[in-house]
Amino acid sequence: MADKPTHAWTFLSNHAHVLIFVLSNPDARLRDIADAVGITERFAHSVVGDLVDAGYLAVERQGRRNIYSVNESLTFRHPLESQVQVRELLDIFSQSTNLPQ
Repeated sequence: MADKPTHAWTFLSNHAHVLIFVLSNPDARLRDIADAVGITERFAHSVVGDLVDAGYLAVERQGRRNIYSVNESLTFRHPLESQVQVRELLDIFSQSTNLPQ
């Protein structure tokens, strides 16, 4: 049996992880998002900004909090998946009972 690799990787990007988390936690703070995804708060801010700029996330200010909504009807950006809506990926993970809250 081969040894475990020293460099861990995952199939989903940090952008996908943020979308999945925000779908279940629309009022999450950037700190919460960063902790859940395993990235720095600064990088979480960058990822959220990317997703907002691309239209995958919308942000509404309620008092001192941001409330996020996911645009599930957009398609993936990569040409191989450009015909697939983000909803299809999110549906897989929203059915899981292990989503962090």
